[in-house]
Amino acid sequence: MSKQEIKARIDELRKLIEKANRDYYDLAQPTVGDRDYDLWEQELLRLEDENPEFKDEASPVRKVAGGVTEGFAKVTHNPPMQSLDKTHAKGELADFDAFIRKTISGFTYVVEPKVDGISLSLRYENGRLVQAATRGNGVIGDDITANAATIASIPKTLPADAPQSLEVRGEAYMTREGFVELNARQAAAGLEEFANPRNACAGSLKQLDSRVTASRPLDVVIYNAGGTGCDVFASHSEMIAAFRQWGFPVAPWSKYVKTLEEMSAAIDELQELRHTFSFEIDGAVIKIDERRFYDVLGATAHGPRWARAYKYAPERAETIVEAITVQVGRTGILTPVAELRPTDLAGSTISRATLHNADQIVRQDIRIGDHVWLVKAGDVIPAIDSVITEKRTGAEKVFEMPTVCPVCGGAVERLEGEVATRCVNPACPAQLQRRLEHFCSRNALDVKALGGRIADVLVEKGIVKDPLDLFSLDYEGLRRLDVGEEGQVRRFGKNADNMRVAVEAARKMPLDRWLFAVGIPNVGVTVAKDIAAEHAKFSELPNSPVLKGVIENDALKGKERKILKIKVEAAKAVLAFFESPYGTQFLARMQELGLDPSSAPKEAVRTEGPLVGAGCVLTGSLSRPRGEYAKLIELAGGIVQSAVTSKTKYLIAGANVGATKTEKARALGTEVIDEARLLELLGGGAARPETATGPAPAASAPAVPVQAELF
Repeated sequence: MSKQEIKARIDELRKLIEKANRDYYDLAQPTVGDRDYDLWEQELLRLEDENPEFKDEASPVRKVAGGVTEGFAKVTHNPPMQSLDKTHAKGELADFDAFIRKTISGFTYVVEPKVDGISLSLRYENGRLVQAATRGNGVIGDDITANAATIASIPKTLPADAPQSLEVRGEAYMTREGFVELNARQAAAGLEEFANPRNACAGSLKQLDSRVTASRPLDVVIYNAGGTGCDVFASHSEMIAAFRQWGFPVAPWSKYVKTLEEMSAAIDELQELRHTFSFEIDGAVIKIDERRFYDVLGATAHGPRWARAYKYAPERAETIVEAITVQVGRTGILTPVAELRPTDLAGSTISRATLHNADQIVRQDIRIGDHVWLVKAGDVIPAIDSVITEKRTGAEKVFEMPTVCPVCGGAVERLEGEVATRCVNPACPAQLQRRLEHFCSRNALDVKALGGRIADVLVEKGIVKDPLDLFSLDYEGLRRLDVGEEGQVRRFGKNADNMRVAVEAARKMPLDRWLFAVGIPNVGVTVAKDIAAEHAKFSELPNSPVLKGVIENDALKGKERKILKIKVEAAKAVLAFFESPYGTQFLARMQELGLDPSSAPKEAVRTEGPLVGAGCVLTGSLSRPRGEYAKLIELAGGIVQSAVTSKTKYLIAGANVGATKTEKARALGTEVIDEARLLELLGGGAARPETATGPAPAASAPAVPVQAELF
């Protein structure tokens, strides 16, 4: 290559890497596979080293990748949070070992897992967590204290023997199992699915609403010191032992080795174990154990010279996209699926991989006939990592999403703000089973004995073609229904009687439970209660002046607009449902069945009791179910709130409460109390809620589910 060609290639590589960094770190939407990115980095480093006249300290391979996000306060890292120089071959580790031995002697290496997550720092003052921050660009990161405080494994307070001022650094990650569950929830809600656990973790930590972060399965591994509190440790191993004693999660595996051969064996052993961890790893970290050598060996602007990251070759396989089909999920969402030439990967034969949505296909530029690299996201879900564009022949075909539902032939739509295309026909057979399950769920009509398997059988055999069919079934005949799997005969039997009793009880369920059961988009449990509070009967909803007023109010500007409890999206969704052919049919069928649920009577405002008018917020891990405490507070005249405001009188703090919430409470004049003090205020707390209102909520009752958009 001529000097001009070399310069052009360097410029091209810098642009490719900078774009990949933005997609990966800032947008959490990678557009290139790890292996291709690493090859770009290696090539750019080589070209810059071989052509020093083109070297630039602003080059993306000579600084820490990543950035900061709008909406978060900024934190300056002192010292900076650096990255690690990476190697991909054992020969490169030999060069690293030779450099170390040329500079120091009498040392030990420690080999640890390289967690594929998000770097963060945690700072403690007087034994309490006061700040958490992302790495950002290494010098300035985002303040994510409120979000980090929702991660249960991060200690909110430290034992007395910990330093009064301490900063530790580590990696936040999403568990593999949690990643699969989160993507299932995202898909059900018509939202973008995450490409891998690392991206899911990044998106979770960068939420402006910490309640969203709290709902995500996040964890951490702490592996390094920050700017204060760790100078006393002579070795890395001694420091990690102290971290563990103070309650920090640390790496579940490590090896201390003396020679290059032992280092190589440890790296191979770790690679064999990589699938046994709850987190993804993409390599091993090798560092010097004796901390006295760190200043001697020094650092570059990018990372320390006393450590290296050895990256494993990705477990991937080449295959061909032979076709792209479209599945219709239980919530009506159309999901494109790559039909692949069968190939072996990580112990199984893969022939299909989800493509998530149309945007993802465009982003990765996947075409029918493409040669692609296949990986397993989270070591579980088959996914296309990247397209092998150099193998294109020109015969590949661009995929287009269907304009009608492939199951029922009905219309499809893509709502503003969503990535999903969905079938809008509520009677679509692909959606019926899920709608039936939701209709009978605990927070809807609570029809016992109708779970996923029973719903499947009722739909498959054509016994139920609409949820309202439950009110006209032959329950005596249903006792003989075979609900066994794979040829095993199992009669529904007495469960049919239980179902009949529950269905009859559902006739008397209040309006809010029925409204939630219908499964209208944007109408969850709380919204259903808000709407029901403004209506006497179900039959009032189709022509509701209240809902129409909400929409009209939204069109107003400035001071003319009122603050209303019911959101415009929910109002529009309810009216749209009853205007649809299915909604009209659903209402007519309810009238035929004599069903017109009424709103529950409003409770009288209490004017007496030890907590009359007192705003109360429950937080942290409590010894009793939160619902039980909430009922006790309401019986005492108190008002249960979801967040601390100027109207909050008491913050009832259990275990593992973040410093941010208690500090905010004190700043607003809210009294922070524990459970014992709450029970004193309640008069001893001997009485449980059932003394006045029936049975208390079960301690094992599951959390309120997220409302999926069913129609």
